[in-house]
Amino acid sequence: MGDRRRAVPGTDRVLADPGVAAAVERLGHQLVVRIVREVAQRARDGLLDPDAVVAETLAALPRSASGMRPVINATGVLLHTNLGRAPLSRAARDALQVAAGTTDVELDLDTGDRGRRGASAVEALLDAVPGAEDAHLVNNGAAALALAATALAAGREIVLSRGEMVEIGDGFRIPELLTSTGAGLREVGTTNRVRLDDYRQALGADTGFALKIHPSNFVISGFTAEVGVAELRELDVPVVADIGSGLLRPDPALPGEPDAATTLAEGADLVIASGDKLLGGPQCGLLLGRADVVRRLRRHPLARALRVDKLTLAALEATVRGPRPPVAEALHRSGLAERAAALADSLAAAGIPAEAVESGASVGGGGAPGVVLPSAAVALPARFAKQLRLGAPPVMARVERNRCLLDLFALDPDDDETVRRAVLAAH
Repeated sequence: MGDRRRAVPGTDRVLADPGVAAAVERLGHQLVVRIVREVAQRARDGLLDPDAVVAETLAALPRSASGMRPVINATGVLLHTNLGRAPLSRAARDALQVAAGTTDVELDLDTGDRGRRGASAVEALLDAVPGAEDAHLVNNGAAALALAATALAAGREIVLSRGEMVEIGDGFRIPELLTSTGAGLREVGTTNRVRLDDYRQALGADTGFALKIHPSNFVISGFTAEVGVAELRELDVPVVADIGSGLLRPDPALPGEPDAATTLAEGADLVIASGDKLLGGPQCGLLLGRADVVRRLRRHPLARALRVDKLTLAALEATVRGPRPPVAEALHRSGLAERAAALADSLAAAGIPAEAVESGASVGGGGAPGVVLPSAAVALPARFAKQLRLGAPPVMARVERNRCLLDLFALDPDDDETVRRAVLAAH
């Protein structure tokens, strides 16, 4: 009997297979060739039958040229940072398709001259928040704060309460971000209490602005006192407010969460927020406020390094102008208990120990800290969590008290059947 490894098909022969050739069109030549060679090597090492090389190659090919995979969010965390925070609306996804081609992102079609970059996205924000005289966009919330500190306070001081010296994700700290811009930081008050006089006594000729930061990922309770934007407005310096999670207007589902419209009405000269949190759009940093302040930011050299691309502009405008995005839908959705009961009953009928239970969801992503949102979940044995995570598509649940909980709060009703099939496959 001859050496079967000699029967391993060559790369060109595998690439000639109709299925593999179609994959080249979809994924690109380089990626497909790499996988063909990896599979062929396994056959030469005796780990795979040479006749199975084509089939194994097709099985190993990814669905797209990107390494990212869609994941079903059944964690009960609405804005899960590890899952990309806010899922985009259908309108925003459609806008991305348009923006992916050649567009008028920085062109005035009427005159043929260069136009203001992303003008329609800015107009959408100003329509949504009439109290803002102007708006500017950068690539995330931290960038927005860095631009404000650089343009308004480099070589000067920013006055900030000690109770608002926040650490955000991955160990990044707001005080370090601020001082990295060349601004000095004047801390006032204590961790739990600060008064207007503390701010007033810290002001001087070198004060750039007073900064109010919403502690969006922690809560200080008990013997506390803070100074709101309306009080800070009494000071004879600009007031910058970083509201964090990005509500443009008040939302009755989250009455304690600050929003841009109210903060501007209270007297803030500049409001900073994120686009990919409670606003429900793409990752970006929003700067809204007085026209002269926003103009200084826009014309600062750093603004060029922080500007957003056409995809972000398109998705943000569609989020603001279009129908309610998935994040807002989830916050105001009803019928969770009924959905959980139906899913649990279906799984139990298939022999899986499933039970519908009450649950507590959260906003996550640096929004509404400490707020527990009523939800419902399907409880399974804990072993299902890993099996579901490794499935296709991956389903992210959470493990609580030795149970795998499939929380429906952030789950679109259209995904219930997908989750059901995933659990059956993991059984």
